[in-house]
Amino acid sequence: MPNDPGFAPHALCAETAEAALSGLTASPKTLPAKLFYDPEGCRLFYRITELPEYYLTRTETGLLRTLGRSLIPEGFHSATLVEFGGSDEAKARYLLDQRDDHRRRLFATYVPIDVAASALEDMRFRLANSHPDLAVEPIVADFVGKLALPPLGRQRMGLFPGSTIGNLDPDVAVRFLASAREALGPGSWFLLGADLRKDPAILLPAYNDSAGVTAAFNLNLLCRLNREAAADFDLRHFRHAAVWNDALSRIEMHLIASRDQVVHVAGSVIPFAEGESIHTENSYKWTRRALVAMVAAAGWEPHRIWTDSEDLFGIFLLRHA
Repeated sequence: MPNDPGFAPHALCAETAEAALSGLTASPKTLPAKLFYDPEGCRLFYRITELPEYYLTRTETGLLRTLGRSLIPEGFHSATLVEFGGSDEAKARYLLDQRDDHRRRLFATYVPIDVAASALEDMRFRLANSHPDLAVEPIVADFVGKLALPPLGRQRMGLFPGSTIGNLDPDVAVRFLASAREALGPGSWFLLGADLRKDPAILLPAYNDSAGVTAAFNLNLLCRLNREAAADFDLRHFRHAAVWNDALSRIEMHLIASRDQVVHVAGSVIPFAEGESIHTENSYKWTRRALVAMVAAAGWEPHRIWTDSEDLFGIFLLRHA
């Protein structure tokens, strides 16, 4: 049994084990990005967003702070904001804090959807204190797929910030946007954040920071499998790698085996050759034209686009066509 901090076996979680085995027995090996977000993964990701190399969060946050009320369609009042993948209210607050000329909230209800149940509960507690007049209705679910939403009222807006759309393969992104459109219903709006295609010299450091936080975030996947999927990964024999795939316009994150080895996961034997990769995440970078074509394929109508002065990041306001 490996003697390292990454190995701490606990009770088997069938869902985690099934997701892990599905990817690790494929060729090439993969792991689903949703497994990143256990409590430690959430903590590490929040650290990533504060790193100097990680331009995405500060650029998008700057846009949200500057644009504020202008992001919300005219006439909104007591509306519902549905955030897909919302385990932290930091970005949603730029919308939730907006009020009309009579000091009434433009959004009266907030529905965050995420797989991280503990993060959602923490957020509900924070908002109960900071926004006591806001109805908060968290949903613990994987936002990719058909969703059953509570009654949303007449005015509805979806929110998908952080360039999470880039973590979905393009066909999955179209299906997600179409599913969100169906769930939100006719007359709804959607605010989408997307990282724009740019020089890899800017992109790569954002996924391979000098402090090693992104590497720890990636390797934490293996810690989670050790804990929840009866695995025995030795983290000393895997390393983080981030590469730019120009043909597919995406950053790829991998965990690379540093030697030949055998790992056990939920009773199955998983062999690794030296240099073999587990592909853990993609982050697609979009041109405006490609993203507009994608949202149109999902049935949304692009209404307005905002970008920062350096054209690093875009916020797209869509309406139900």
